[in-house]
Amino acid sequence: MIRTKSGTAGNTLYRAITVATLLAASTTPALAADNVILITLDGLRWQEVFRGIDKTLATHEEYSVRGEQLLDQFWHEDPQTRARALMPFLHNTVFTQGSYVGNRDAESCAQVTNPWNFSYPGYSEILTGVVNPAIDSNGKIPNPEKSILEMLAATPAYKDHVGAFASWDVFPSIFNVERSGLDVNALGTTVDPQSPSEVLLTQLAADIPTPWETVRHDAFTHHYAKSFIIDRGPRVTFISYGETDDFAHDGRYDEYVFAAQRADRFIGEIWQLVQSIDGYRDNTVLFVTVDHGRGEQPLETWQHHASKAAVAGPMQALAQYEEGIIGSENIWMAAIGPGVPSTGLLQTGTDCLTSNRIAATLMRLLVEDYRQYNAGMGAPMEEFLQ
Repeated sequence: MIRTKSGTAGNTLYRAITVATLLAASTTPALAADNVILITLDGLRWQEVFRGIDKTLATHEEYSVRGEQLLDQFWHEDPQTRARALMPFLHNTVFTQGSYVGNRDAESCAQVTNPWNFSYPGYSEILTGVVNPAIDSNGKIPNPEKSILEMLAATPAYKDHVGAFASWDVFPSIFNVERSGLDVNALGTTVDPQSPSEVLLTQLAADIPTPWETVRHDAFTHHYAKSFIIDRGPRVTFISYGETDDFAHDGRYDEYVFAAQRADRFIGEIWQLVQSIDGYRDNTVLFVTVDHGRGEQPLETWQHHASKAAVAGPMQALAQYEEGIIGSENIWMAAIGPGVPSTGLLQTGTDCLTSNRIAATLMRLLVEDYRQYNAGMGAPMEEFLQ
């Protein structure tokens, strides 16, 4: 699936026809990108992204075995300096050259739309643009909704030009691989190595044990995705890093922070990679978000996430929090690339942008009319469109 001149020309012609169609149907002009990379970081709080490390948690005897190291690397009195120290690529590149939302300290609001505030519903909402309240479990249940990867892969312009990489072993169900036919690379899936680097990755993945039963190390997800981009030139790529959520559930704030730092570096490596490849350079949108937030008060709720409805139903293990985990609906989003304005912080007040609008926004950036695929998707976010 390496890009060829004829393939690029075909994509350009297809895009030109689609642009003309969209402009005829809408007064809003759209700048096109040929490629989209959607990246998620499981449950990484907006607080760390925009305030940097929490000193109380970083020095907590139970939560931070490596607390001194956290303070040495990331602590500054100024919250913006702390945040930039933790996630330099997001702050120095994406936030300055693109647009972002979710810093509630600066009247910028983003949140999930699903009623549960945990992972499967969150990822389904992001990937499909549809909020289905019946998706109320993290179990390996085939998703009744279709992701934009599945819908686009069914068209000639995108067939065999999509890829999905994840650390969590539930993603084959979220993408409903039995129905969609998508080849999802995640923990527990069979990998057919297509290059020497993938042969080595596959051997290492077999030889290095994961600390969790359901999530592999993000490094494997990351390097499989990089290899795929280099060797097979997808137009739509999904990458989901999972360690932040699992270290948080383990109560390891120090490891949660280091996982966030690694994820920021990984995202920077993906961006540097696509900017080094003809056909991707200045022709690719990078969109980064999370599937849910986490608690802040009481202090221990930083480990958890669930809505009031969830703790009364599918997540009764957290039933002591009768109002749910306050704040776990709060997320953040950021984007950079052609068609994305260089607005920086999007101030929304209380009019929050929502996860169910991400899928249609990405389709618009690809100059695809989401209504032709699923009119029930949340509408594109004009704030992310130039």
